[in-house]
Amino acid sequence: MRKLLASFVALSLLAGCSSGVGSGLGGIGTYYRLIKPQPRTVARGTMIVQPTIAWNQIPRGPYDISREENWTLNGPYLDGLSFIGGLGNNERIVYQRRKADRKVPNFYSNMTPQDIADMIESFYMIRAGSVRFDVTALQPRAFLGQSGFQFDYNHLGGDEVERQGRAVGAIINGRLYLALFDATKLHYYGAGIGEFERIVQSARLRR
Repeated sequence: MRKLLASFVALSLLAGCSSGVGSGLGGIGTYYRLIKPQPRTVARGTMIVQPTIAWNQIPRGPYDISREENWTLNGPYLDGLSFIGGLGNNERIVYQRRKADRKVPNFYSNMTPQDIADMIESFYMIRAGSVRFDVTALQPRAFLGQSGFQFDYNHLGGDEVERQGRAVGAIINGRLYLALFDATKLHYYGAGIGEFERIVQSARLRR
C-alpha cells in the first residue's frame, strides 16, 4: 500500500510511491488508466465494486504487492483509494527489504481489528513517511456481506500536510479484504468520502 499514502497518499493501501502525479496523467514510462463508472473487478479479480464517477487507476509502484490496486480522483498526493484482496496468512501489505531495520508487520489471519489498525499505522509511519498517526474511531461494520470493521484516522505526512482516512475490511476464510480511502484533510477527504462509501457498499466477493 503506498497511497493508502510524499506519503501513501503515499494510499498503497495502500499511492505514495506513484511514478506520476495528477489525474489521468502519464508517469515515467507508464500511464494512468481511466476507471469508468460501471461494475469492475479489483485486486486481482477478488472483488467487484461499482464506482459512480470516473476514477484513475494509479500505475503500479515498486512497493505495491500483487493483491493491491490503487485509484485516485485528483492525483495521489491529494487523494487515493486502495483495495487489497485476499491477502493470506503471514503475507505482507507492502514490499520491503529483508534486511530493513524497521519492517511493517505481516498480516496474520488471527488478527483483531485493532491489530490491523496497528499494522496500517506502522505502514504509514515506517514506509509512507508520516510523523504522526492517530486512530480516531474503530467499530464493527459489515463488508462483502461478512462481519468486518471500520477505522478512521488522521495522520501528518513528512510534507507537513494533514491527511485523513478511512479503512473498511474483513477477514474472510483467513484472508484480508480491505478498502482504504486517504486524502488531504483540507477539501479532498470531504469531497471523496461519499463516493468511497458508495463503493464500499457496492463491494462483493467475486465467486
